[in-house]
Amino acid sequence: MTTLPASGSALLGVGLVILAVAIGAYLALSPRPVQVPPERRRPRTKQPPSLLTRATGAATRAIDRVLRRRGGPVSAEALERAGVAMRVQDFTLLVIAGALGAAATGLLLGGPALAVVLAVAAPLVAKVYLGRLAARRQQAFADQLDDSLQLMASNLRAGHSLLQALDSVAREAEEPTSVEFARIVNETRVGRPLARALEEVSQRMASEDFDWVTQAIAINREVGGNLAEVLDGVGHTIRERGRLRRQVSALSAEGRLSALILMALPFGITAFLAVANPAYLAAFTESVLGYALIGISLVMLAVGGVWLRKVVSFKF
Repeated sequence: MTTLPASGSALLGVGLVILAVAIGAYLALSPRPVQVPPERRRPRTKQPPSLLTRATGAATRAIDRVLRRRGGPVSAEALERAGVAMRVQDFTLLVIAGALGAAATGLLLGGPALAVVLAVAAPLVAKVYLGRLAARRQQAFADQLDDSLQLMASNLRAGHSLLQALDSVAREAEEPTSVEFARIVNETRVGRPLARALEEVSQRMASEDFDWVTQAIAINREVGGNLAEVLDGVGHTIRERGRLRRQVSALSAEGRLSALILMALPFGITAFLAVANPAYLAAFTESVLGYALIGISLVMLAVGGVWLRKVVSFKF
């Protein structure tokens, strides 16, 4: 039997020690597998909803039943035009909560009369707020339409399809154009006719300019032709209309300011007299004739306001 020299045995022993130390160091320093606690291995049981969640759900379902029978203060279309991502039931519940809060505040500050006024004003404020949001959104869409048409025409000239051009606008444009065009693309991909999706955007945005775009695309899909050139022509017309609209708005600014001053002047004079000489206005509140004169003046003021609005407003 052959035996290793003493020096060879020593080297082998040192090598084995070094290998053992290396393996031990690797095991000690290497990250250990994540151990899942036993309580997390069990399937989660559904937690019972809280009292507030149950109350909110019950109120939403009750409002939903009422809305189905009688309708509500706002419609789903109004929320879509304003860009509010809420259901009608949730928005109605929010308005009711606001009305109750306003009524409680009015009751604490001024009594039942102020509470009733604030409670009635809350839904009106909500409708006005939605109207302002919708108008701002529609104006932003109109301002972005020219750039959107240029981007569509560029994509069409590059050889892309109409749907790809619409998708490019949805990805690169700003809101609300990106949201509306993304909706067109998604609805078309699930099988909805493109013409119908475009018409709904035109109605939702109340845009006569986009209505022209819709008609141009529909005609082009029927008879063919160079859609990029058609969109360039429509974009040029939209730019000219916008320039004319801004010019008329600048020229009529003085008339609008005069109308605003004329409408505010009676209320300003009344407030000044109420502070400077209250007895002068007492005659209007101490007799039936005074109340009749106040009513007649308010009616005439309203008629004058409507007339002034018609004079300084221009439709293109």
